[in-house]
Amino acid sequence: MLVRSARQTDLAVLMQMAANAGSGLTSLPASEERLARRLQTVERSFLGQVEQADADYLFVLEDQHGQVIGTSGMLAAAGMREPWYSYRMGLTVTASRELGVYQQHPTLFLVNDLTAATALCSLYLPAEHRQSDKGRLISKARFLFMAEYAAHFSEQVIVEMRGLSDAVGRSAFWDSLGQHFFKMDFAQADYLTGIGNKAFIAEMMPRFPLYACFLSQAARDAIGQVHPDSEPGLAMVKEEGMTYQGYIDIFDGGATLEAPLAQIRAVRESQLLLLSIGTPGDEAESYLVHNRSRPDCRIISTPARVAAGTLVVAPEAAERLRLRAGTLVRAVSLIGRDSAHLPDPYGA
Repeated sequence: MLVRSARQTDLAVLMQMAANAGSGLTSLPASEERLARRLQTVERSFLGQVEQADADYLFVLEDQHGQVIGTSGMLAAAGMREPWYSYRMGLTVTASRELGVYQQHPTLFLVNDLTAATALCSLYLPAEHRQSDKGRLISKARFLFMAEYAAHFSEQVIVEMRGLSDAVGRSAFWDSLGQHFFKMDFAQADYLTGIGNKAFIAEMMPRFPLYACFLSQAARDAIGQVHPDSEPGLAMVKEEGMTYQGYIDIFDGGATLEAPLAQIRAVRESQLLLLSIGTPGDEAESYLVHNRSRPDCRIISTPARVAAGTLVVAPEAAERLRLRAGTLVRAVSLIGRDSAHLPDPYGA
């Protein structure tokens, strides 16, 4: 398996992947024109030819035959060209001693608090490929890349998780809130979000604080929850130390997780090591290894062993990285010690 930077030549396979993903992957819409434009920006981002406010990084996962089977990505600085909206869950207290009344009201505040954060996006791995830690590789490779090029990313990293919707794509949160201010169903709003109209729709939402008690019970129950299809992705970012701090998506109420970049486990524990080619041996564990190239980024997961400032890997691992012995690589264990007992989020 290999994670590499996406290229314009990946357009056809990414179009097919976007079509198969359906409505759950708004950042990878099944629009050839938009995907082609995004891939142009992606290539220029990896080449360092765009400002941080415009930088868009997309990675693809290749199988052993060189076929693209998954994606992940991140926006280097979200909301720097158009507003980035979230709801922050807060609390409003009403009280009267004379009347003997004291009430706490969970309240939604429309905010731009997460502006300029690096936003993880575009994580997709079809069901038939969800085994052997492929999900961890394509998800966590982003953190190793950010560790190497930290100056090009924000100090804060966020990820908006897909919220709850039913089998036909209806969102109770949208039906109870957004639909009243923008007369369309959730599927259409979701599509418009994917083709770049999220800020426009958000501008139509109410600016004043909104008591959650005005929403339906189903909508309240959806606040801060994650769609079952996104639970593996949630588990993987939680393994790295990202947490829910009360921000939710304005459309479906899905949880937004966040963490300082420097405190993400794969960033904090990554290290520069000299590549050594040999036999990792029985003491080997799974490592993420980055060739440290930006334009020709290549990241793999492989059995490896750290010894006296070197990382010992098998010859085929070095071949996938296109590196020779003695080259400095950035590496980190695929799974942190605190998560070593956890199963693969995508299952066996």
